Amino acid sequence: MLSKFALVGAVLAAGSASATSVSCPSNLPLSCSNTTVIDDLCCFIAPGGAILLTQFWDTNPSTGPSDSWTVHGLWPDNCDGTYEQYCDEGRQYTNITGILRERAPCTLRTMQTYWKDYQGDDESFWEHEWGKHGTCISTLNPECYRAGYRATDEVADYFTRAVSLFKTLPTYDWLAAAGIVPSATKTYTLAAIQAVLTAHHGHNAVIRCSGGELNELWYHYRVRGSVQTGTFVAVDPVGSGANCPATGIKYLPKYAKPPTTTTTTAKPTTSTPTTIPTGAPGALTGKGYVKVQPDGFMISTGNWYRAAGTPATYTATPDAGAGSSATFTLKTSKGPCQVLADASLSCAAGLVPSSFGYDGTHLTYGGAATFYVDAAPAGQDKGVVFTTQKAVSLQMWWQAL
Repeated sequence: MLSKFALVGAVLAAGSASATSVSCPSNLPLSCSNTTVIDDLCCFIAPGGAILLTQFWDTNPSTGPSDSWTVHGLWPDNCDGTYEQYCDEGRQYTNITGILRERAPCTLRTMQTYWKDYQGDDESFWEHEWGKHGTCISTLNPECYRAGYRATDEVADYFTRAVSLFKTLPTYDWLAAAGIVPSATKTYTLAAIQAVLTAHHGHNAVIRCSGGELNELWYHYRVRGSVQTGTFVAVDPVGSGANCPATGIKYLPKYAKPPTTTTTTAKPTTSTPTTIPTGAPGALTGKGYVKVQPDGFMISTGNWYRAAGTPATYTATPDAGAGSSATFTLKTSKGPCQVLADASLSCAAGLVPSSFGYDGTHLTYGGAATFYVDAAPAGQDKGVVFTTQKAVSLQMWWQAL
């Protein structure tokens, strides 16, 4: 990545931030380091004063260039490993692509290569990162902008800062220079990986694995001033998160063709059943994941997805009016969720939300807790869910966030 981006050191100073954000004095303490209360949260990030730039190495499916890690997000942490999320329901913006095309086109072009969703839905991924994390950074609140502020200015600032920080962290190049390169056969030790990252970043990073495969890194910072114009200083991680084994870590190559083998269709194996949370029947409220029984989850378009990954966040809102206390509507970053005329479920802008129920275990529609698809999705396929009988049945349950 050294050839792709101009790099700066472990301390990242102010760059191309919004012209309308407030000016901050240079003598403020670093976030998470104050000894007295600081009232001006437009120039001091609190409570989420530890900022994480997180990166992915996706191989199944592969995303982004084969010689670069990709952006996961820019996250505020409460200086102790805990964090807030979804801090402003009124700023759960959609159409991030359109906002950036107008406000920060250079940032958008970089994101289209280096900030990728493994499901191929970059827009939903970006909306999720902004809504869950960006709205919890105090210096990005609308009151932290001068006259001339336009709604969503802070969105451009959030993504521009994340991209500029990402460009200072060429993880692939750092590891490759030390002989740690993707391989289908070779494995590495946690100590070797950490030593390389610490030598370049100046502090330890949180190294994360999935099934023994290296797939995510968290770089920690404190900030003097605002996210928009402040100085980022690398620090050691606070809290937990690292989960890789000490040895035998796989660093698989992207876009590798699997070996050709002869396969036969096997009967399903018996696995430990998922424990489904239960509650009082009635209207659900708040944010959660919609999980699917027998497996998988619902994504932001209202489809069933069975590959690995993070489910879409759904918002449940109780229906208003007399006699409606047992029903609620659902909405994702794509828009309201509606059962269409052909009995298929869809979540998209402009739809009229349908009313759903909860029987204490499963989501229901029209009193029925069973939904259907023509065929169970495989691989990266997405299953269209129906409320009328099809070849395959499923049930949905709620995991509150």
